[in-house]
Parts: sequence; structure tokens; C-alpha cells
Amino acid sequence: MATPPSPAGNPHFSINSFQGFCSLSGGDEGNKAKRKALKLNFASSSFKIAPKIMLNPSGIAVPHNPHIERLRTHSIESAGKLKITPEKQYDFTADDLRDLGEIGRGAYGSVSKMQHNQSEHIMAVKRIRSTVDEKEQKQLLMDLDVVMSSDCPYIVQFYGALFREGDCWICMELMATSFDKFYKFVYSTLENVIPEDILGKITLATVKALNYLKENLKIIHRDVKPSNILLDRQGNIKLCDFGISGQLVDSIAKTRDAGCRPYMAPERIDPSASRQGYDVRSDVWSLGITLIELATGKFPYPKWNSVFDQLTQVVKGDPPQLSNSDEREFSASFINFVNSCLTKDESRRPKYRELLVSFVKNHNFVYPRCFICQSLWWLSIEDTHLTCHIF
Repeated sequence: MATPPSPAGNPHFSINSFQGFCSLSGGDEGNKAKRKALKLNFASSSFKIAPKIMLNPSGIAVPHNPHIERLRTHSIESAGKLKITPEKQYDFTADDLRDLGEIGRGAYGSVSKMQHNQSEHIMAVKRIRSTVDEKEQKQLLMDLDVVMSSDCPYIVQFYGALFREGDCWICMELMATSFDKFYKFVYSTLENVIPEDILGKITLATVKALNYLKENLKIIHRDVKPSNILLDRQGNIKLCDFGISGQLVDSIAKTRDAGCRPYMAPERIDPSASRQGYDVRSDVWSLGITLIELATGKFPYPKWNSVFDQLTQVVKGDPPQLSNSDEREFSASFINFVNSCLTKDESRRPKYRELLVSFVKNHNFVYPRCFICQSLWWLSIEDTHLTCHIF
């Protein structure tokens, strides 16, 4: 009888080769006898099958990972429609975009400046971790088609979206910066203030954007704050982060502790306080908080250490109020407008149309674009990577 191959003497010895040798040497009973004589116990074999090896794009061998393989397979078919103008529409994948660098990062993802290779159009691409399934993905993309048809000059233009490797890539108009960054630069670095005329322009643009979303697209924004109000170098002011982006952030928030939401209205923090739930007036509250922050250069509440602190101050305490001080004076009409947004009882808080009527009736602002343009020029010297979204 032939001698079985030896593991010690043969570097190519394997379990498979030995089993093949046994199968050629007789039936099962004979094999069992031979294994017993050789004192081999395959149940506790010391031989280990090497993990499957794959090559990554750089040519480096990496162990097989089923989770990574699933993500890779899932991303292959990810493609979308890019609509820059009615005349410029493209089918595209992530490979059609050239990354020009990150310009913002937040709790739910990042924003990069990218160029579409075929059209050479430069845009902002927001990448948000997606927790929605394929059915919800299709619904979100359908919702985005509605937003893309918008012609409102006060909301950021959306070009398209796709899902890739667990992220949703949302392509949108590139703006210069957000008011979150802008006001901090004006107050801290320039040691200046934002003129009331500019505050009026911000107010009007934001309320018109919110009203358009509700009346035309049936969307409640739910996340009004300075970092979601953007401006460009021409002085245009636009609202972002609604629709598909807001829905994705909400889906993530449901899977983790959302923590403090500084601009949230009392009825959203404590739903039991309102039997009717919340409506657009919750965004009106957020607008009021935002306007005080932009007008004074600081958030109107002290820093919260916990959700309980927020619950106590926002739900139980008195609402913040804008007023004149030794450092700054505002017109009576602007003070009344801001403070009406912060009416604690949401049933008495005005909706968008009331705000627009009040604003047009009581304000006649002259919009000095030069202030924004000059401030942005100084900001660009300080920071060459102007961010447009902070989340």
C-alpha cells in the first residue's frame, strides 16, 4: 500500500489532498481503519483553511469580508439623474464626479466640492449616511424630483442624488458660506455687527422660502438654523436642508440619541404639551431663535449640559426676547417681529402669511449688498475653504 503524503515533508500538503488519497485507497470502512491507524482526528484538526483572499483596487491582498462584499455589490448598480438645467440633463454615477475637497462636516455626514466631468459644472455634494431600505430610497428620489422642479429663488437648487455604499449623495448648488460661519466671522474677527437691513433681507428670504416649501411642495422644513441659511458672493440668500436631506437626517436620528436640538420649538421637545402636535409654527419659533443669534452674535440660551436642561429652559422657562441694549439698538418693528416668532403658545404664534404681511407692512429695508460682498472677501482671505453646510 502506498504511504500517505506527510504534512511535515510536503509543503503543499492539505486536507483535500489527503482526503483524495484516502478515496483512492478503498471504501469508507477501509478509510476509517486507515485514519484510526494513523491516529488522525479530523473533528479537532489543527489544520486551518486559509481565509479567502481578494485584491483591492490598489492590488493589495485583503481577507474576504462578507459585509464589505455586500456593500460593494450593492453600490455597483447605484446611478442617478443629474439635472443642472432643463437643457443639461445626464445619467451619472459617483465615478462621474471629481472630488475637489471637503468643505464641511457635521454629525450626519460631510459636504464636498465636486465637478461633474461631462458638463464641468461645479457643485456641492452632501454625503449623508443612509439607513433607509431600497423602497424608501426610491420614494426619496421621487420626492427629490419634485424639489428639483422648484423655481423659487430663495431655496438652494438641487441637481440630483444617488445612493452609494450606504451613503446618499445629494448634488446641489454651490454657495459661498452659511450664516452660521458668516455671523461668527463678522462679530468675532471683524468686530462688527450685521446691519438691520441685512437682518431684514435674511428674514424675508427665509420666510418666503419656508412659505414656498409649504404652499407649493407641502414640506415643513423642521430644521431652521443659521447653518441652513446660505449666501453667495452676489448677496443671494437661500435656504437648504429640506426634503430628501431632512428625511435622511430624521431617519438617522431615529436610530441614535439625537441629543439637544437647540432651535427646536417647545411643542416638539415636549409633544405632550401640545395635543395637536406641531405644524409650520415650529419653524417660526426656530426662525426667531436664529434671528436673535444673528442680531446679537450669540445663541440666546446658555449652554445645555443635557436634554433635561433643554427641556427645563425651553419648555418650562420664559422664551428669549430681543431687546435694545447699550451695545445695539433695533427698530421697534424688527423687535416686535422677532418676539412674535417666539410666542410660547404655538396657537398664538403667527404662520408664514401673517409674518409676510407684517414684514412688508412695517419694514422698508434698503439691502446693502456691498456689506455681504466685502465681508465675504475678508472671510475668503481667512478661510479659502468656505463651507456651505454644517448639518
